[in-house]
Amino acid sequence: MIKLLKIEFKKILTYKIFWILTGLYFLFLTLGLLMAEFMINNMVDNMNKRLPIPMPHVALYFLPWIWQNITFFATLRYVLIFPAIVIIILITNEFTFKTIRQNVINGMSKAEFLGSKLLIIMLVSVTVTILLTIGTLILGIAHTSDLTFSMVLEKSTFMIGFFITMLTIQVYALFFGFILRNTGLSIALFTLYLFIVEPILYYFLKSPVVFPNNISPYLPVNAVLRITEYPSIQVLKNIMGINLQESVSFTAICIPLGYSAIMVGIVYWVLVKRDL
Repeated sequence: MIKLLKIEFKKILTYKIFWILTGLYFLFLTLGLLMAEFMINNMVDNMNKRLPIPMPHVALYFLPWIWQNITFFATLRYVLIFPAIVIIILITNEFTFKTIRQNVINGMSKAEFLGSKLLIIMLVSVTVTILLTIGTLILGIAHTSDLTFSMVLEKSTFMIGFFITMLTIQVYALFFGFILRNTGLSIALFTLYLFIVEPILYYFLKSPVVFPNNISPYLPVNAVLRITEYPSIQVLKNIMGINLQESVSFTAICIPLGYSAIMVGIVYWVLVKRDL
């Protein structure tokens, strides 16, 4: 495993676009999370100008609800697209520069090659989760009065949900990269599916006329986003009637992991059957 990671790190060090996109991801993630409360309350102020009864401001950063709020905003489509694109570039560059062929010639098996990419995905997911956990904890402690240890731990399982979200969305990107093998085409089609195709499918399949049992929540990307469905904002429940999520469910985690396992299996089969 260490040997495979060393090989991957040697490749990554030469990819300037990897470091640029990674830097942009952390920049937008940090700014977005720090400004989320301000932007929401600004929207509330604008709405209050037209409402007879003003809506109260929301507070996102106090424990224990900050775990849910931060993970929700950190797993929006517009944020997840950055690590997904990074993975696509890492995969497709292997075919563009023929490094996958060279690795196999040098004795690396196709299973080891795929395993090395999955190790990078795992490492990225763990690293981002640890950094987000530390940042969330600091932010929560700073905004919470009468802090107790139980408040720190309560709802912290949402970070497990964030880790699964990061892991599975990158596996989806890996799937596109391996199947299409072209950087531009893979990024374009993945982005198209993420932002346009699946949202259209979601609302089409959600119609009771089309599917009375509503299978739309089980679409691949939507299954990932449903791990953390809503931020813990009481006004969503009081005014919009939304049942706020209390915890990350085991079922919600298993569905995207199941999709990921299927995609990895297809990628391995394609690697074995297709020429490099």
